[in-house]
Amino acid sequence: FLKRLMINRLTEHRELDSFDIRYVALILAILGIGVLSIYSVTYGQRGVGTPYYLKQLIWIGVGAAAFLIMWASDYHHLARFAYPAYAVILVMLVVVLFEGRTSKGAQRWIALGPLSFQPSEFAKLILVLVLAHYYSKAPRVGWLQRVIVPGLLVLPGLLLILKQPDLGSGLSFVAVYAAMLLMVGVRSQALGVILLFSIMLFPFAWEGVWGSLHDYQRQRIMAFVDQDYDPGGKGYHALQSRIAIGSGELLGKGLYGGTQSQLKFLPEGHTDFVFAVFAEEWGFMGVLVLLALFVGLIWLSLEIASKAKDQLGALLAAGIVAMLCFCVVVNIGMTAGMFPIVGIPLPLVSYGGSATIMTMAALGLLLNVKRKRLSLFY
Repeated sequence: FLKRLMINRLTEHRELDSFDIRYVALILAILGIGVLSIYSVTYGQRGVGTPYYLKQLIWIGVGAAAFLIMWASDYHHLARFAYPAYAVILVMLVVVLFEGRTSKGAQRWIALGPLSFQPSEFAKLILVLVLAHYYSKAPRVGWLQRVIVPGLLVLPGLLLILKQPDLGSGLSFVAVYAAMLLMVGVRSQALGVILLFSIMLFPFAWEGVWGSLHDYQRQRIMAFVDQDYDPGGKGYHALQSRIAIGSGELLGKGLYGGTQSQLKFLPEGHTDFVFAVFAEEWGFMGVLVLLALFVGLIWLSLEIASKAKDQLGALLAAGIVAMLCFCVVVNIGMTAGMFPIVGIPLPLVSYGGSATIMTMAALGLLLNVKRKRLSLFY
């Protein structure tokens, strides 16, 4: 009895240690910055309905529940449902193409009464589960098992997402796949052959991709290549975003002080361009603080990945870190004019129910990997 009691006490202590306060504090700090920025850019809007910042607080509450569920669950059990979950999300992506709600030229949402959700956001996390489960089941050797088969798993979801069109989520799929390939240790010769074939096939692939893009997506790419291209049209978002970031200078203009955002020169200030709103109001110093919070969160996440208890945990953590890093880098890069505008929200900061809930669930799963490392049993 005493031996069992000591084991229970030790297990409970380790379970509490797995709930890393630093990790949770960083998440809450970034969420707080997001809500404050959304409130600032939308507080003056008058209209019927719940304000955006209150909606975001509701999504954060739902995301917190998803975070705790994923933290408390066993990721080994979750991985067993990876393939069925992927099949369900593929069906949802097909439904989106025929019955999805359209907004601003893209058909990405499934309506459920007054609410709607974006399956492509949840598909990112499910893809991480699928690839981690695939690579962890048995030794994968050779081109077929390491590259081709997982590539075929990725392809249906990628094509359905690009069809919506959702270029940002499609690129996230590719980023997760590439991170998994590097994680399982593709040989340098294999990477060289992949690169060579990619270069050879690029003209044909580009012709297909370019032809499948909508007019507004082509014009956004042209606006990135030539920043003077159509400044009053498709280049308008990128131009106003750069102006907002630059006008923040060192210390920013303060809450409600951003002229680009408050006077509505900057469209979508509460979603994809929320970083530009924050940079204008809090300046270079505020941006440094936000970047430091993201770097701290990613650093702790990498620490969890490096110390995972098994290969499945390491792969899950690596996939989630890759997804998070990709979204942060691309969102900040596109608002600053370094990348084309592809419609990727800034994790934990941009307004959006699906993205917020998915990101918090992914971070809960990441903390789950640490929890199992510190536990005595699987």
